[in-house]
Amino acid sequence: MMTVSRKLLCVSYALIALVTLVGCWTNNLELMDGRSVLGANVFFWQETLANPVSRSITVDILGLALAAIIWMFLEARRLSMRGIWFWVFFGLFVAIGAAFPLFLIHREVVLARQGAGPSAGTLRASDLAGISLLGIGVLAYAFVAIS
Repeated sequence: MMTVSRKLLCVSYALIALVTLVGCWTNNLELMDGRSVLGANVFFWQETLANPVSRSITVDILGLALAAIIWMFLEARRLSMRGIWFWVFFGLFVAIGAAFPLFLIHREVVLARQGAGPSAGTLRASDLAGISLLGIGVLAYAFVAIS
């Protein structure tokens, strides 16, 4: 049985995945306008090299994605989770920012089924306040990005 705190964590992960997916794919669909899937993909990667800002954020995200994927494999093997390649391909071809939180939901479900204790440590009020402020910033940026 899944605890209330584990359910709240899953809801938080789901919201992150949803905002990321909408934010990415609103822009990806605009990018595809009049292009084939292959053409849009080539154009996308060319644009990541357009200026120092795009190169910096792309290298940063790719490094984070690689570290996350390594951890996902290790965690999936440790917990005997099935379908790890699905999450990796989803991350590579759809959005790692959506795939990773969905993987974390899958992990929470597996932990709950295994009867594992709390999945994470306890957050302080200041932690929640800081995370909430970061979340508001992410939401604000996503809103501007899709407007």
